[in-house]
Amino acid sequence: MCYKTIVVHVDHSPHAGARMRYAAQLAARCGAHLVGSAFSGISRYAEAGTTMLLARQYERRGDHDHDTALARFDAIAAAAGVLSHERRYADDEPAGGLALQGRYADLVIVSQTDLDDPVAAHLAGPVPAQVVQGSARPVLVLPHVRRHETIGGRIMLAWDGSLQATRAVAGAMPLLRDAGLVAIVLFQPYEATGREPGTDLALYLARQGVRCEVHVEPSPIDDGAALLACTDCLDADLIVMGAYGRPRLRELVLGGVTETLLERMTVPVLMAH
Repeated sequence: MCYKTIVVHVDHSPHAGARMRYAAQLAARCGAHLVGSAFSGISRYAEAGTTMLLARQYERRGDHDHDTALARFDAIAAAAGVLSHERRYADDEPAGGLALQGRYADLVIVSQTDLDDPVAAHLAGPVPAQVVQGSARPVLVLPHVRRHETIGGRIMLAWDGSLQATRAVAGAMPLLRDAGLVAIVLFQPYEATGREPGTDLALYLARQGVRCEVHVEPSPIDDGAALLACTDCLDADLIVMGAYGRPRLRELVLGGVTETLLERMTVPVLMAH
């Protein structure tokens, strides 16, 4: 089993090229259909008067020229040898549009929010967090620093037995099978549901053809910082983990560990909620 439909965010940001190139390489490897999705930035729920005002603002900034970004996507997909791809443009803001389209895909690929990117200043909150919670699909978030030649050669799987982590494992299975090594990392104290922490997951993954090992770490004060430290120690080039959310009040805010990873990530993170 491999990914058959992949959605990648297409925009004008400095990180768009790396994002689209990786998505195209993965789609070519899997024989997947690749969807490049660009958005106007105007919510589909906006009232008519608001929509016209925002449209004029986007036009003045030049953000309306999505044909250029989508043409770049087409060229990258063709160069990577993607056999089936399509471009999409929607009058919507990116997070909501990607979450909606992601429900009809196996994987959504976005970039970490870069606060130094002028494009990010006009977004209604961080795109990765909203797509993770709104799509019900695995989301691969690429960092805007420390680019890696490969992704998924050595994977760190953050495991706590939760439903979210279980969904992340399922969503990452094509990458886990291709990895040279998967390091299952869990912290004590841990309420194990099997004989020993991580054993049941390691046996399950072994039956899936995944090469893995288990690392049981002391319980840290800051789980997010500890996961990032483990990433460096293990020389991992991908983190797979469950994403945890707090109740939606006035805006969507993810739990502490997830928020830390999305803010400080140095390697790609595949998340599921």
